Amino acid sequence: MIRYVLKRLLWMIPILIGVTLIVTILLDLTPGDPARQLLGNFATEEQIEALRVELGLNKPLIVRYLKFMAGVLKGNLGISYFTHESVTFEISRRFPYTLLLVVISMLIAIITGIPTGVYAATHQYTWKDNMSIVLSLFCVSMPSFWFALILVQIFSTKLGWLPSLGIDSWKSWVMPAISGAIGYSATLARQTRSSMLEQIRQDYVVTARAKGQTERKVIYKHALKNALIPIIVIVGSVFGASLGGAVISETIYAIPGLGNYTLSALTSRDYPVVQGSVLFFATLYSLIILLIDIVFAYVDPRIKSQYSRAKKKKERGAEPLPAGRSAQ
Repeated sequence: MIRYVLKRLLWMIPILIGVTLIVTILLDLTPGDPARQLLGNFATEEQIEALRVELGLNKPLIVRYLKFMAGVLKGNLGISYFTHESVTFEISRRFPYTLLLVVISMLIAIITGIPTGVYAATHQYTWKDNMSIVLSLFCVSMPSFWFALILVQIFSTKLGWLPSLGIDSWKSWVMPAISGAIGYSATLARQTRSSMLEQIRQDYVVTARAKGQTERKVIYKHALKNALIPIIVIVGSVFGASLGGAVISETIYAIPGLGNYTLSALTSRDYPVVQGSVLFFATLYSLIILLIDIVFAYVDPRIKSQYSRAKKKKERGAEPLPAGRSAQ
């Protein structure tokens, strides 16, 4: 397992290099000049060119990319063109807001999605099951930004129950968390239903019922326990995806998180901020996927047995041949 983890960590290096290189190329191809945006429309061409030289924008793309990567190796993601603050410092200051928003959203998605999927599976082909399927499809298809605006219109503008902007109190997190969780909750509900239906048809469930165990015990102790194995992968993948998806909630509700920070930098052509933020998100997502694989290997006994067999096979292959026998 340790060797597998180290191998995956090494594979992250070319992946992150490729991600940062693609982002750098796309930024260079995107219309707009950071120097012109900094100085405004009334600046002369001489002033703009002088600022481009100061920022290093006059250098070739490969030179700027290598300079950025050299800073990454030193733990320096660069300096923002507009705020003149360290990108590393800004990420460390803003990421806790994003992380808190994502964690709350995922808790809501898990608490609502998994029980809904179990309930739908245990009432298959009934109107309750059909209603849950239709509701899940609607929530998955619904744009999160549209739902966020609907929440603002109802609970802030009409009723005045919740604040629409900022993070002054716990009430400020209610609408952003719900709008971020609605789609992921539907995804978990659909996956849980599918996984539960597969487990309910297994022989061990029939055996448990034949032994006289209650239906509640059969469903939650036996079937759900095995159904959660593929759901773990979905939860981890959704958690990683929600880190990037948080930019919508952060922008609409004016949360000073990392997603909002990255989007603002993208619109203002703040190259160091965009490069540093994308690299941070890519690294974090890769680590989350690796953690999912490790947890999945420990939860699923079939994968653990595969690792054990591979290890024993390798050990047998490394054993010396008995005396008097030749390798053929």
